[in-house]
Amino acid sequence: MSDLLTLEEYKAIAAELTPPAMSFVDGAYRPSVSGNTFETVNPATNEVLANVAACNAEDVDFAVAKAREAFEDGRWSKLHPGERKEVLIKLCKLVKRNSRELAVLESLDSGKPIADCENIDIPEFIHTLTWHAEAIDKIYDQTAPVGSDAIAMVVREPVGVVGAVLPWNFPLLMLAWKIAPALAAGCSMVVKPAEQTSLTALRIAELAAEAGLPRGVLNIVTGGGAEVGEPLGMHMDVDMVTFTGSTVTGRRFLRYAADSNLKKVVLELGGKNPCIVLDDAEDLDKVAEQVCAAAFWNMGENCSAGSRLIVQEGVKDALLERIQAHARDWKTGDPLDPNNELGAMIDKGHFAKVSSYLDEGKAADHDLVLGGETMDGIFIQPTIFDGVNNSDKLAQEEIFGPVLSVITVSSYDEAIAVANDTEYGLAASVFTANAKKALRAAQAVRAGTVTVNCFGEGDITTPFGGYKQSGFGGRDNSIHAHDQYTELKTIWVDLSDDAVDGCVD
Repeated sequence: MSDLLTLEEYKAIAAELTPPAMSFVDGAYRPSVSGNTFETVNPATNEVLANVAACNAEDVDFAVAKAREAFEDGRWSKLHPGERKEVLIKLCKLVKRNSRELAVLESLDSGKPIADCENIDIPEFIHTLTWHAEAIDKIYDQTAPVGSDAIAMVVREPVGVVGAVLPWNFPLLMLAWKIAPALAAGCSMVVKPAEQTSLTALRIAELAAEAGLPRGVLNIVTGGGAEVGEPLGMHMDVDMVTFTGSTVTGRRFLRYAADSNLKKVVLELGGKNPCIVLDDAEDLDKVAEQVCAAAFWNMGENCSAGSRLIVQEGVKDALLERIQAHARDWKTGDPLDPNNELGAMIDKGHFAKVSSYLDEGKAADHDLVLGGETMDGIFIQPTIFDGVNNSDKLAQEEIFGPVLSVITVSSYDEAIAVANDTEYGLAASVFTANAKKALRAAQAVRAGTVTVNCFGEGDITTPFGGYKQSGFGGRDNSIHAHDQYTELKTIWVDLSDDAVDGCVD
């Protein structure tokens, strides 16, 4: 973990920053074709950080053309695997060298706590990129068992030009989840960062060029969803789109693919994730600590947040008492203060949305166990509502804020039924001292990741994505993510004596 600075020291670093403001295409910063810009602000203070290039379909066309040119001439796609690895490893070193600047920039742009930026987002960015870089020259293709009269090779080839559309909740980390496997595979990319959080993606592209990534291979096009995201999804020369964000927007990318060139689509979408605590769970203090992390980490702006606590009635009161004690340690305030665990909501619109769920919980006469109030017009206290039914809005809709709904059940079977009673299926946690029951629960819950006696998402070696309306088409992380940026090709070589010009009669 990084040694954290003081609030005053972080503010001094912030005062010296000059955030990048133009899109990054074909190896250089460029203004938008129209010359238009939009303001990106620090959500915690409403201070304008930069006037960023407001790109549109013309900018997307230019970026895709440059990405296609780079892919077809092989400056990256045909580079020796070891050479691609060297470039990505050098980028990791540059990110580490500039890690404090990137952490402060990330905190300013997103409202994330600086401690998380320093100790989670930057190290995980580096780890993700390193892992996929090291995999480049360690993945073997295959031959099929077709007998002695032929050789059948099954080989991977880069899919081509990849469009990546990123969310605002983990700007750097989600950038890494997309660019690391795609670049490792040999693809060229056009990345659209979230309009609210474009700054660190632009800086990473600049560092990538410094590391030796050829021009045109990694392009960052800034702007809104309608102006950049839709043209990217509809583009006839984009071979694949990878998207992380809301289920509503994810559906649009499936339509874009259907209405254009049937490009490959990988979606990582929303979640309403259950945290199941059975009455034989051990060490309720540890359970309470994990429940708080699941519900409140990153201000609850997390698709895998454990926002539904499904607790068996025998341990509910004792657990809630401990959760309240742990939740009070989650201090909310200035994101640059390393003592704060929770920062600002991403913008005023999202703040209003999350605030509406506080009103909903109070109007429904749920028992307000903790919090329930807003602070300084952009911050929301960690909040716990008890007495929630799984059919209530608080239990069914993705809030994307620090709001935990407590649902009481009487049995294991009821806990599993309630956990699965949702349109989502991204992640889940189960707490029990019974190993057989834990494995049964992990198998029974329909979610892409199920953790036992902890909250988490696995790590870079394990695939991350969801069932049902939480995902489509693939997974982030692991070798599965690496493979999804490739196409499989069969090469059949006939060795039989009766072959004519290499073909069977």
